[in-house]
Formats: sequence, structure tokens, C-alpha cells
Amino acid sequence: MSTVRLTPMLEQYLSIKGEYPDCLLMYRMGDFYEMFFEDAEVCARELQIALTSRDKNSDNPVPMCGVPHHALPAYVSQLLDKGYKVAICDQVEDPKLAKGLVKREVTRVLTPGTVVEDINLQAKENNYLAAMFWEPEERAGGLAWIEFSTGEWQGLYSREEAQLWQWVEKLHPKELLLPDMKAPPRHVPELGIQITNFPHKPHFDLPSSTERILKAQNVASLDTLDVSDKPQLVRAMGAILSYLAQTQKQELGHLSSFRPVNLSRHLLIDEVTERNLEIFRRLDGRKGPGTLWHVLDRTATPMGGRLLETRLRQPWVDMEPILSNQEAVRFFFKEDQLRESVRRALDDVYDLERLSTRIFLGRATPKDFLALRHSLSAMPKIFDLLTSDGLDGGGFSVEKPKALAGPLEKWDSLEDIHALLESALADTPPAVITEGGLFRAGYDPRLDELMELTEHGEGKLKELLEHEQQANALPKLKLGYNRVFGYYFELTRASGQAPEHFERRQTLANAERYITPALKDLEDRLLSASERRKNLEYKLFGELRETVAKAQQRFKSQSATLASLDYWQALADAARRWEWTRPSLHQGLDITIQAGRHPAVEAVQGPANYIPSDLHLQGDTRLLLITGPNMAGKSTVLRQVAIVALLAQIGSYVPAAKAEIGLTDRIFSRVGASDNLSQGQSTFMVEMMETARILRQATRKSLVILDEIGRGTSTFDGLALAWAVVEDLCGRGRKADSKDQGGIRTLFATHYHELTQLEGKLPGLRNVNIAVKEWRGDIIFLRRLVPGPSDRSYGIEVARLAGVPGRVVQRAKDVLAGLEKKARDAKNFAPAPPPSCQTLLPGLPGSQKPGQEAAAPEHPLISEIKNLKLDAITPLEALNILGDWKAKWSGDTNTQGD
Repeated sequence: MSTVRLTPMLEQYLSIKGEYPDCLLMYRMGDFYEMFFEDAEVCARELQIALTSRDKNSDNPVPMCGVPHHALPAYVSQLLDKGYKVAICDQVEDPKLAKGLVKREVTRVLTPGTVVEDINLQAKENNYLAAMFWEPEERAGGLAWIEFSTGEWQGLYSREEAQLWQWVEKLHPKELLLPDMKAPPRHVPELGIQITNFPHKPHFDLPSSTERILKAQNVASLDTLDVSDKPQLVRAMGAILSYLAQTQKQELGHLSSFRPVNLSRHLLIDEVTERNLEIFRRLDGRKGPGTLWHVLDRTATPMGGRLLETRLRQPWVDMEPILSNQEAVRFFFKEDQLRESVRRALDDVYDLERLSTRIFLGRATPKDFLALRHSLSAMPKIFDLLTSDGLDGGGFSVEKPKALAGPLEKWDSLEDIHALLESALADTPPAVITEGGLFRAGYDPRLDELMELTEHGEGKLKELLEHEQQANALPKLKLGYNRVFGYYFELTRASGQAPEHFERRQTLANAERYITPALKDLEDRLLSASERRKNLEYKLFGELRETVAKAQQRFKSQSATLASLDYWQALADAARRWEWTRPSLHQGLDITIQAGRHPAVEAVQGPANYIPSDLHLQGDTRLLLITGPNMAGKSTVLRQVAIVALLAQIGSYVPAAKAEIGLTDRIFSRVGASDNLSQGQSTFMVEMMETARILRQATRKSLVILDEIGRGTSTFDGLALAWAVVEDLCGRGRKADSKDQGGIRTLFATHYHELTQLEGKLPGLRNVNIAVKEWRGDIIFLRRLVPGPSDRSYGIEVARLAGVPGRVVQRAKDVLAGLEKKARDAKNFAPAPPPSCQTLLPGLPGSQKPGQEAAAPEHPLISEIKNLKLDAITPLEALNILGDWKAKWSGDTNTQGD
């Protein structure tokens, strides 16, 4: 069996590949990046490029493929999207100066969570790299995440591991670092999150992590970052910094100051509620129409879009920032001309955050600098608009908000950077920085001379020829060129005598060829000018990049200012477009909404086709029990109330004629039914898990929306659970010696009409229903909440509207009539239970066997039911009890218990 004979180049390749076994190695050879062996086969398949081989005639040819160096970003982007990591191996010495094999090193490892190029990023979406560390012995953990392309990073400390995983799902990082041997829940990788198990030591080691953080943040103590008492969070932060050091191969000076998330300052929306409310994606997982984001995003810049995303995921819970931002939105809402002018100016601003990061990291292209120059040209115009007395000089209709004062005071148009870029860069530079043509004439005297030679070389030669002709009276002197002698003067014998400074180079039959010192010097300068120009421009570009990189903190500050302006004008523009109103906020529990609308549904249907509805959750009322047929709009009402509360707490206007909102600390939702087959969880299990989370975590300040609790199991089980959940929510926080009857603000939609009997029995519960009108055999959904329970379910009518064949609808009506008759008869005659019940429950009337006395001993199940204290158990405990009963007695055919 023959073996592959390795050349020095392949030995070098395999040696470097061995250091990065989990990466695809792209190895620079001349103008190409080459891949070999298994990496070549993977890249050829994933990139759909030709797979060839090295040493084709050998017994074991080496598979290989390659991509042009200038096209590298596009190919790498495809690999990153497919979840691969790519190690870029560059030549780190000049091939002309190398003795033997050119030295190569991995200069950067590209991973999905650490990219900074636009081709790999969504402009208005954050691209997170996260790390999580959970310490079971301490029952504490930390989750840190960074947006490497902007340098912003945050983290969360928690005593609940489940909460950390909830935030992982909520943030949806591209990469998640976990300590070795730590396995995530089964569904997390299926979300498209790339999991990397990182060695515990030294990457998650506390002393090493502390050292890395202090150095990266340039602080003397962790107290400065408010993480000294959060060691698990420190470990997660340290792991991120260790991973970045391994992949980026350079200093990370662009990182902002770390900000731990203080959950008490934000309205919390878990990943389930975010999905159910369709904030960013529809329930089918797609973006676009049908989502709140599609309605709300009127931002003009990527920075503003990312700020809007952050606010929707982390609304405020304190009144001060809400009202401050609300005032700023109101200003732009009232000033239509100003808002439109600011929007047009912001349209000229590119992504300053990511541009400045690429410049700082040395990865900016000439195109990036042009985008930066164009963006900075808009700064003075925006400033003038905001500091003016109105576009017509007549002042504004409302006072400028205090929130605008801070940004204007620290405004930095970066005029010096703009002037530098304006004087330096050509208007149409090449895509790469090694080809020349980057700079304007006049930027550098040395470059001007080389540009003159490369662009006007023929003119210089012609000038020299004319000079020699005139100075020496040789009008027939000619200029020529060949590959042997280069440039030369040619003089025929009949044309005159050659001057003394002419040096003969070649004798022809009737002419002589000469060179002169001036011609030779000009030739040398012309032939080397192009290469010298490229080298000088490359050097000048590096110097320009270093100069601009020093202003990186100024860029970050101005980016934050522009993001806030864009955020305010976007919310104002959405409010104007959809005719929203400014909500009134208070610290109480009441929620009153007049003519409320669901913004995403209204956007799809059109305002003319949408019927608003009122909602009053006030006074002693804490739980609205909503009944009504399917398709009547119960789920829409539930969601729109939650969305109105969410919008109010990001400082936005809301889709209603009037809204008074008591501040909310958390919004919970349980809407719809879905299996989680990957975890082996049925619809009912998912429903109960989400319900259990709500009952554990909801407080008096929370807002809970529940839709069809208990539908995933049998009728009686489901009814019992729904009943118990309603009781728990109504009774939470009730105090016997207080006028406050307690209860959690809840909208509870149900088809269990038996629950409507609870009004008047449970304090704080009120029945409402979605109005339906019958007209000539048809039903009309009025889409409005009205007091009282629904009198019918209208299920058969809804089936007919949905297109169920007429014969099936008529048969259903016949069956329904029979069932209703039996129900009426049962009330009058109270027949004995069916045999199954007689067997299972012998203590019931009519359950005795022939010849048996009526006073037979009670079945143990009857005793347990009698001893059960319903007000002392949770819904989950009730479910467990039912399971125990089924296991004990489902197959019991005896009349006596064991």
C-alpha cells in the first residue's frame, strides 16, 4: 500500500491544520486560498466549486480546491451560514525575501458569532456570541453575550438555570460557549445555535477570567463593572474574551464597558411570550407582515434598528425613562416637517458602529471609508435641523424634550475626520487596497509624482524627446522601445551629428540608436512607478486607517446619539402612519383601553376593515373571563392588550383611541397549542409547563394572557385544571384583613362555559364575551368585547363558514340536537351512571351489584375525593394526583379497593 509523499508545502499545511482541527483551513498561495485533503472535499461540496487534485499522476493524489483571494469574503460567508468555522492562513513574509518556503500563519479564525463584515451580518439585527456557566453546587450561573461587530456586551446573573436557558432562546446567539462536558437542552442546537464546548480550564477559570476582564476593560477592580459578587458571570465573561483572543489574534480595544442586565429595571418578556405575541417572527417562524416589527420598524439606520430590537426585548419598568422617551417621541410626532427632514438626512448615514469596528480592527476596505465619509457629511445637516427654531424659523409647536438636550450637547460631527477623508480618498477607489488608485491628487507630494508618472508617462517621454530635438537642432530625432534596450533615441546618418551626451547602444544599416542619462532615469522611474505607487498607497492607507481608528470612541458615542434620534423618529413615524395615541401611564394596576387595535392584524387587513374593541381591567376586576366562538377574535384581543402594554413601556404611542396603563413588571402568555416532538413533549405537556412557569413567576404587577388552558387533555381533566388555574390567579396575593382582594391581572379566554359560573363566587372575576350577531341563519362576528358570558359556542356555524361540506354540517346539527335532548332528559330523570362508572365508583347510587345491599363500603377513590382540599393544591399537583388515580384504579374491576 503506497503512501502520500508530502512536499514541504503540504507538511506546512498539515502542521498548521493540526492546530485548528475544528476549522476549515484556507491556505494562501499567490492569488488564491487553497484547501487540501478533507477540507477541500467539504469546501468543494458546500461552495459548489471544482474539486481537483495535486500530483494527479501519483497513486494517492491529494484533493484540492481554491478560491481567488479577492472573492474570499463571499465564499467565507457561505461557509459561516452553514455553521463552519474558517481559519485564514496568510503569508506573513514577503515571498521575494523568503529563503525557501514562505512563512505562513493563521491570522484570523472566522466564526458565525465573531464576524464583522456586512456580507455576514443583517443590518438591523444583533449577531451575538454568548457563553454560559452554571455552578450546581452554588445554584448560581451567569450568561454573557457580545455583539463583536459593535463591541457592545452584556450579561445576566441568575439563581435559576432555567432562566439562563430562557435568555439563550430569547437572544438566539449565533454561537454559545459552554464548559466541556456541559450539554444544552436538546432543543437548543435545533434553534440554529452553534454550540462550542470550551475547556473548563483555563477558559472558564475564575482567576484567569478575572485577569482577562481587568485587562480588556482597563479597570483595576471588578467592582467597577458591578460583577465582583457574580463569580459565575465573571467566568462566562472570561470565556468570551478567551475565545476572542484565540480567534481574532489581536487586541480587543474596541469593546465597550460591560453592562450587567438588571432585571428589576426591565419589563421581562420570556421567549415563549415573545413568540406568541409575534414580535419579531410569526408563529410559523417567518419574518415580515403579521409581526409587530414589520409595523413598528421605521428606523432609517442600522444603529436605530438594533436599538429598537433591544428596547422591544428589554422595555423599561421605571417611569422616568419611559416618560423621557415618550416626550421625545411626542416631539417628533408633532413636528412632521422636522421628522421627515431628519429621516431623509439619516438615510445618508451608514452603520457607523460596525464601520468604526472594522477600521479599528484593520479590516476596513476602501468602500468602508467611502461609506464613512458619506455618513459624516450628513452630520452637520442633522445638527442644524435639531438646533433650529423650526424649518421656517417660526419655532416648534411643542417644546423640545429634555431627552434631546443631552445628545445635542455632546454632538460630534467629526468634521476633522470628514475633512481628512474628503482630501484623501478618490471617489471610485478599487475594491482592494493593493492595486493603487486609492487617493486623490494633492494628498501626498510623493504620491503625486508617482501618479504623474503612471498616468502621464508617455507625455513625459514626449517632452524629453522634444527637448532633445530643440536643444540639439535634431528635428528628425525619434524615440523607440524594445525589450532588449528599453527606451532609446534613433538618429539616421543623414539627420545630423549625435551630441556628446548620447551613448551609442546599437548600429543599424542607416541609423544609430542612443540612450542618455535623462532618458535612462525617466525609464527607470516609469517602469518602477506603478509598483512604487501601489506600495506607497498601501502604506498611506494603513496610516489613514490608524488615524481614523484613534477616533473610535468618538464614533461609538455619536453612533449612540444617532441611534436614539432614529429610535424616536421611527416610533413617531409609525404612530403618525397608523394613527396611534399617546398612552397615560401610572403605578396602579388598572388597564383601560378604548378602541384598541392589534397593530399587526390591522396592517394586514387595512384600517378600514379592522374593528377596534374596548377593554377595562380596573377597580376590583383582576381577571376577565373571555368566551366566544372560534374565529370571533379572542386571541387577537388577548395579544393586542399585551402589545399595547409593551409599546407603552418602550416610550411609544399605542394603537388605541385612549389608553391608561398600569406599569407591568412581566408579560406572560400561553396562547395556542404546539407539540415539542424533539423533546418528546406533547401539546398538553408543553401547555402545562408554560402554565406552571406563569403560576410560579407571576406577581401582582404582571400581565397574564391565557388562551384555552386545558384543551390538550380530556374534557373533565381540562376543565378541572382551567378551573384551578383561574382560582389561583384570582386568589394570588389576597389578604384577609385588607380591602384589596388580590389577584393577578389576567385575560383568560376559554371554551369551558362552566367557568362562567365563577363570576360572583371568585372575587375579581368578570365575564365578557366576543359579540356575535345572528342574521337570517348566518353569524356575524362583531369583534368587540361586551359584558357577560357567551350563550353559545357557534361551533357548527363556524365549521360551515370554514367550508365544511353541507351534509356534514347538517349531520352535526342533528347529532347536536340529540345530545342536547339527552342532556335535558338527564336533568329530569337522573339515570344511573354507565357501567364503567358503576364499576369504578361503587359508592355512587345505582352502582351496587344484584343482591348487594345499597350501603356497600365506599370505594377508596371516593374517600380521597372527599378529603381533597382543592384550594390548597396547584394545577400541576392536581395533574399529578389525576395521574396517580389513573395508575391505581384504571384497571380495577373489583367493587372494593385494594
